[in-house]
Amino acid sequence: MQNLFGQAKNSVFSFALLLSMILASSSVFAQDDSEPITQPKTITTAVPFLLISPDSRANGMGEANVAIADNASAMFWNPAGLGFQRGIDGNITHSNWLPAFNADLFYDYFSAKAHFEDIGTFGLAVTYLNLGTSEFTDERGNSRGSFKSYEFAITASYGVELDPSLAVGLGIRFINSVLTPQNVNVGEEVGTGQGRQLAFDLGVLWKPEFGLYLDNQFRFGLALANIGDKMTYIDQRQADPLPTTLRLGIAMTLVQDDYNSMIFATDFTKLLINRKFILDANGEFTGDPPIVDNVFKAMFTSWGSSGGGFSSITIGTGFEYWYGKPKLFAIRGGFFYEDANYGGRQYFTFGAGLRYDAVGIDFSYLSSIGQQQPLEGTVRFSILVNLESL
Repeated sequence: MQNLFGQAKNSVFSFALLLSMILASSSVFAQDDSEPITQPKTITTAVPFLLISPDSRANGMGEANVAIADNASAMFWNPAGLGFQRGIDGNITHSNWLPAFNADLFYDYFSAKAHFEDIGTFGLAVTYLNLGTSEFTDERGNSRGSFKSYEFAITASYGVELDPSLAVGLGIRFINSVLTPQNVNVGEEVGTGQGRQLAFDLGVLWKPEFGLYLDNQFRFGLALANIGDKMTYIDQRQADPLPTTLRLGIAMTLVQDDYNSMIFATDFTKLLINRKFILDANGEFTGDPPIVDNVFKAMFTSWGSSGGGFSSITIGTGFEYWYGKPKLFAIRGGFFYEDANYGGRQYFTFGAGLRYDAVGIDFSYLSSIGQQQPLEGTVRFSILVNLESL
């Protein structure tokens, strides 16, 4: 049974690790056997699907949205954005995930929000990632059945406007990761390839009133996402940290009249993860499991070299232009940058949107720069509905 699980586990956990390296600002550490082993610069986490940009609109803008956060997807970017929102609306996003692998994976996201006068705005979101089907095999490679792997998260958020220029928000998230569904024995450990955890989000959104031309032109956002304990599957000693993320952003309105509006935004994002790899007397990486700081300590230690420091910060920037009275159609563009030592994701994003009465449709496309990356060609579609307009 141990061998049976081992072969199935290896395929699923290897793919999960690949997702971590793609989505969690990581790099693949590889070198020739003749070279000394040194400390790798990977930043990997559990459940990296929580880092996937959920809505087509923000993705078309280079994943810059923490200072905008003006629809139901604010629960991902910055829950404080709910505080400035009114009405009832929701959206659904679907994407075939990692199309370069042809692995039949897909990602779905649903979010909805409702405002209650004198109380604030509440939101609910569901995130789902299908990791495909794998097979159990025995020591001879014979099939012993198949199983499906998936991950999902359910988020409840609340935002409130403290005054016309300042809003705050918070969220709580239940995370469920199912890599293998059966009880198995691995060494002295007994369990399943499943993990569950709770996480929290905090956010602030500020719209300063500078007066004259600059009045209502700027928005500043700050958010901490996925604050929680480590995720354990089978061996608690090898638990992985959640993808605790700091986002800081600014948005500026460039054009605003009856028929035209244009906004420009930039986000700076960092994973607050700190792993200390075990080195021998010669300063070489031993291969032993690293020491991982708890979430609160890592908020400070991750700014050192072992946590990637400032070099591991990703930058997303983009624009959105709307035409129409009321808004009718939009075009979007953006750029995303990550240091080569921490994953090297660099790509342009493009998007478009249509609105008619209570219904809207958004589309985005990602094109990598230089060497083709797994996210190349990723397409997202979102459908939005304003329930109060129906």
